Amino acid sequence: IGGFRMIDGTEADDKIIAVLHNDAVYGEYADIRDCPPIAIERLKHYFLTYKDIPGEKRRVSIAEMYDANEAREVIRRSMNDYDRAFPWRH
Repeated sequence: IGGFRMIDGTEADDKIIAVLHNDAVYGEYADIRDCPPIAIERLKHYFLTYKDIPGEKRRVSIAEMYDANEAREVIRRSMNDYDRAFPWRH
């Protein structure tokens, strides 16, 4: 339904947000903008803190949030990058 364009140190580290189409709570959401703001804030908090190490400076940031169409494009580009990096996997 969308994603976060994240930076981890100096590297891109996008996070794709997806839901099961028949999920009882989130299944009706077709785009991240359909989610309640509190759900988006919880996702942001999780992705900003799950790699935190006590006593060390946070090294991740969210540059932007993007919609379902951009998420599909990010997935497509990632699959192409993988195919180029590992051509023998086919």
